[in-house]
Parts: sequence; structure tokens; C-alpha cells
Amino acid sequence: MTWRELVAAGVGAGAGQVPPETTQQAVGYPALFVLVALGALVPVIPTGALVSTAAVVAFHHQSLPFGLLLVFAVAAVAAFTGDVALYWLGQRGVASRNGSRWLETLRGRATPERLAQAQRKLDEHGVLVLVVSRLVPAGRIPVMLACLLARLPLRRFARGDAPACLAWAATYGLIGILGGSLFSEPWKGVALAVALTLLISTAPALWRRLRSH
Repeated sequence: MTWRELVAAGVGAGAGQVPPETTQQAVGYPALFVLVALGALVPVIPTGALVSTAAVVAFHHQSLPFGLLLVFAVAAVAAFTGDVALYWLGQRGVASRNGSRWLETLRGRATPERLAQAQRKLDEHGVLVLVVSRLVPAGRIPVMLACLLARLPLRRFARGDAPACLAWAATYGLIGILGGSLFSEPWKGVALAVALTLLISTAPALWRRLRSH
């Protein structure tokens, strides 16, 4: 199920046209996995809003709580898969004399100030900082780059990233549950969940801009 299809599913459910469980499982969950994993590699997919929307649709489905648990599990595993794949690609760039396109992309997405801050936190707290970085908007890449530059082994990165992905999936899943529980019409829950995720993602940047002025 694509991003538009997930929203359409919420709208359709509001009109009494709830997608069959078999259709949601056969199409929706694999699509959710692919989109979240790709979103971890290429930050153009609103993965948080996607997970929240899927949770709203699952909340209004007859398969509670199985549907919600499956959304949580698929989102967490997909985020972990994408993170590990991106870290592995970054490691190849660190080990290479000429670097790599992926490593340069990571460098371009982390300002020197945020990278320095991430390196300090990594020195102080170790891989536990990955949990916080996954929940803070735009915090994942600087910490991942700090881990790469510190030559952190992939296995150790994965051990820290696993609980981070679980916390991330739970957070955005709960946003979806909140939106679904407040409204009987699923499309309203989808709208609220998307609005909340967009607010969470843009609030820190807006706050920094206001402080700078």
C-alpha cells in the first residue's frame, strides 16, 4: 500500500468501506516495509507519518490488536534494515581511500556543529545515543556519521540501533493510535496523525530559526 493508498484506505474506512484484512496484510504491510526501509536510506519519504497513518487504519480494523502489533513490528524491522544498510554503505566509504557517494551524502546532511555535538554525545553515552537520535528530528544522520567516523563496528551499531528503531516505531504508532481513538471517522484520525508528525519534524528547525533572529 503506497502513501496515497494508506490515506485512501483511511478515507474509505470513514465511508464504511474498510479494506478486507487479507488485502491489508497482502499489500499494505509489505508496502509499509519497503517504504520505511527506503525512507531510512533516502530521506524523501515521510516515514513517521506513514507509520502513524498505517496505525490509524489498523486501529479502525477488526483485527485489533494484531493489526497494530504488526504495524509496529513491520515499521521497526524496516527502519532497522534501512539503518543497517545505510551504515554498511557508509562503512565502505570510510574504508575507501576516495570515500563513497553514500558517505559524502551523509556528510552533506550533517552540519559541522551537529556532527561535533553528536560526537560528544557518542563519547559520553556510547551507542545509547542512537535511541535519542532516532526520536529527534534530523538527529539520526549526525549520530550515524559520528559512529562511522569513530569506526564503530557494524555489529555494535546494530545493537544500539535495534532499541532505537523499536522506540521510533512505538512513538509514531502511538501517535496513530491517538488519532484513531479520538475520531470515529478514520480519515480524521489520519489527518491528525499526519499533522502531529509534521509538527514534530518541523518544530526544532522552526525553533532554531526563531532563536537565531
